[in-house]
Amino acid sequence: MSDQRIQQVLEIEKQAKEVYEQAVKEAQQLPITAEQEAQALIDQAREEAEEEARQIVAKAQAEEESERILEQAKESINQAEATAVMNLDQAVAYVLNRVIGRE
Repeated sequence: MSDQRIQQVLEIEKQAKEVYEQAVKEAQQLPITAEQEAQALIDQAREEAEEEARQIVAKAQAEEESERILEQAKESINQAEATAVMNLDQAVAYVLNRVIGRE
């Protein structure tokens, strides 16, 4: 073999070794990269879940507040109706007494 051929073979072997070493390095890096990406996905999912939980709690609190206000309004209406019925009875009695001449 000529020196030129020997140099070509040595260069090819050198390149092959570099490619192999690079592949080994990338293969070693893959689990680390995968773990980092998985952790990022877990963190993102956790943040989204926490935000959704906050929104659900806020909505539930708003609904509870609405229910409380509605109940208070119903109580006020019931009291007003009771007062109106009582006042109506008194008004009718007053008018009847006036009509029959008692007052």
